[in-house]
Amino acid sequence: MADVTGTTGTLVLAGTPIGDVADAPPRLAAELETADVVAAEDTRRLRRLTQALGIHTTGRVVSYFEGNESARTPELVEALAGGARVLLVTDAGMPSVSDPGYRLVAAAVERDIKVTAVPGPSAVLTALALSALPVDRFCFEGFLPRKAGERLGKLREVADERRTMVFFEAPHRLDDTLAAMAEVFGADRRAAVCRELTKTYEEVKRGPLGELALWAAEGVRGEITVVVEGATDTGNEGLDAAELVRRVQVREEAGERRKEAIAAVAAEAGLPKREVFDAVVAAKNSARTGQEQGKGLA
Repeated sequence: MADVTGTTGTLVLAGTPIGDVADAPPRLAAELETADVVAAEDTRRLRRLTQALGIHTTGRVVSYFEGNESARTPELVEALAGGARVLLVTDAGMPSVSDPGYRLVAAAVERDIKVTAVPGPSAVLTALALSALPVDRFCFEGFLPRKAGERLGKLREVADERRTMVFFEAPHRLDDTLAAMAEVFGADRRAAVCRELTKTYEEVKRGPLGELALWAAEGVRGEITVVVEGATDTGNEGLDAAELVRRVQVREEAGERRKEAIAAVAAEAGLPKREVFDAVVAAKNSARTGQEQGKGLA
């Protein structure tokens, strides 16, 4: 129950099954039964989950999804400030990971409200473990942009990423996404498409991106996670100034600010930021000089 003594409450982020309800964390049922407020991405799916677990919520249930996340966050923060224990669950997996939750966590932390978690299943880690690709270093890229041009831009931005990459994708866009990945990363780059993880029709399709794109063109259903092998070591230590400038330009075209792009390229190449910065400035000055000379000859 909410604390009336003035002590703030607790925000609990709870992982929910990504498929098999038997994967529900043991603490999840107890938290669902005792929370003062349960904020759910889809209250209907929450109802099905509690029925499957054989439990009942006793607290107030409210919806908390992308469409009302901004408007509902202040309400939940006030409940937390008043001493309530607020449980946040999404449709599947951990809140905040490509799902609602970040805004509420940030707002709670801003008010010095305790935030904790009930660890649970994760499509990211499950797919990574099943992919048979290197797992010592990886990054999660979430969903790619829906528009073809923006999608290509994002993929070009991470084309030199050496860590294994994990993406989410909708089934009706999977063939286009894999074809774009084959174009940018190379048709021979290894990948794995993980479909319906932990569910009855679970499938993990492994192979080169080019082959996976052809396979997906026939149509794929279900929840999709794509794992892609990172770029091989191309000897970044030997990159010339022109290549450093090109990589900065690619990141800038993808929407990064120049300062961040320079820092990222320097980190990839294992070089001081000043060296990359000087290469960019020199290229800019060279281009300006060429333009001025061209005007003088006109």
